[in-house]
Amino acid sequence: MASWRELVTFIRQSYKVIRDEPEEIRIRVRFRRDPDEEERTQMVVIAREVLDKREEWVQIATPFANAHEVDLISVLSEIGHTTVVGGAVVMGDYLVLRHSLPLVNLDINEFTDPLELVTGAAELLEEQITGRDDF
Repeated sequence: MASWRELVTFIRQSYKVIRDEPEEIRIRVRFRRDPDEEERTQMVVIAREVLDKREEWVQIATPFANAHEVDLISVLSEIGHTTVVGGAVVMGDYLVLRHSLPLVNLDINEFTDPLELVTGAAELLEEQITGRDDF
């Protein structure tokens, strides 16, 4: 897979798409650790970014809290101890876990593994930090 179009085709076939635009696709990922637990979901934005007007990258971003409702030092400390991929950023009102990958020569596992890690980490952070399932 080496183009944005091919990646979007894979995403449409593999995930529940909730919004689809030319440079961005949003999906909903579902989580249930135990059959007796209530299902939780995480909204994920996957966007095409072009660096220096020549290099295509894919950005995976998922919100997990309202930035003004949490202790940012505690959140960043937790991410530093538990998260393998991604970094926390403030985007608008939201605290977001985000990761970027170069699109050129991207293999499917090079996309799906970080997608699962970022989304799963954001879901756990949301549950631990807010106790809710807003995103």
